[in-house]
Amino acid sequence: MSNKDEYEIKPLTANDIDAVIEIDRIATGVSRRGYFEKRLVAATERPRDYIYVGLHSQGSLQGFAFAKLVDGEFGRPGASASLDAIGLKSDQTHMGLGLRLLEATKEILIHKHVDTLTSQVDWTNTNIMNFLVNAGFKLSPRLVLTRPTTEIPSILEEDTVEDGIKELDYSSPVSDDFTALSRDKVPVRSMSENDLPKIISIDRANTGVDRSEYYTRKLHESLHQSGVRVSLTAEQEGYPVGFIMARVDFGEFGHTGTEAVMDTIGVDPGYQEHGVGSALMSQLMANLSILRVETVRTEIDWNDVGLIGYFDGMGFAPAQRITLSLEL
Repeated sequence: MSNKDEYEIKPLTANDIDAVIEIDRIATGVSRRGYFEKRLVAATERPRDYIYVGLHSQGSLQGFAFAKLVDGEFGRPGASASLDAIGLKSDQTHMGLGLRLLEATKEILIHKHVDTLTSQVDWTNTNIMNFLVNAGFKLSPRLVLTRPTTEIPSILEEDTVEDGIKELDYSSPVSDDFTALSRDKVPVRSMSENDLPKIISIDRANTGVDRSEYYTRKLHESLHQSGVRVSLTAEQEGYPVGFIMARVDFGEFGHTGTEAVMDTIGVDPGYQEHGVGSALMSQLMANLSILRVETVRTEIDWNDVGLIGYFDGMGFAPAQRITLSLEL
């Protein structure tokens, strides 16, 4: 079929999930049923935070696009969204239909007053890179870092990173010395819904900004969209003093994926330099390793020298991925 007028773009429904998974499986070589099922459930539970559209022809799904709000709030200046997935049937890829899907996604985002659309891409995937560049995306000032989930080696106190690193944005750690066996000294447990008020309070103390909506969304994502719950809370005397939010998607046949994403880490200013951040990071790596997750990934600003040094000390290195952005 070649007449573009015969295609219709409309929101995806639960009836489209099998077609979405099959289109993605053919394109990527793996089935990500768990990922797409959870994403569609999340999108129906919190529709204002997600965009999920499908390209239909004669009752059959020909392509899809998923995007989600990642920073700010819909309807307010400065909001940004991430294009998480876009796909077309192999016989539709040379008809400009991918751009139609992207344009439909952009129109919805603009209507929601979102300023920026971003996407992470494996730099070796020339097809998707060319597609996004032709659509107007440009290199974003964000670095993608990764490390294996092997144990973080102990660092002597005199070799620790400099103090003064604050949790300014998602994926930003706090100033916190890394000492041997810190997770044995600081109790760390799985994060729960009840931790949200303290998480918001810790972030506000570190940044001076109330990001309640952001953390409400992130907690929901960490607890309900992740394949398994890996987000953690640190306590002292039964009182939450730090947190780390991360997620692992389900892959083929419901198995845990091989990569986790770390979104944010924060420590109460009154408990910094007491090994809290180190305990959280160390426990996260230990838990992910048990789950057979091989790597963990995060993003930072390219010019945040202190933060780059921190992650370098934790064993992170540049990933084979880049972040692209499109101003809307």
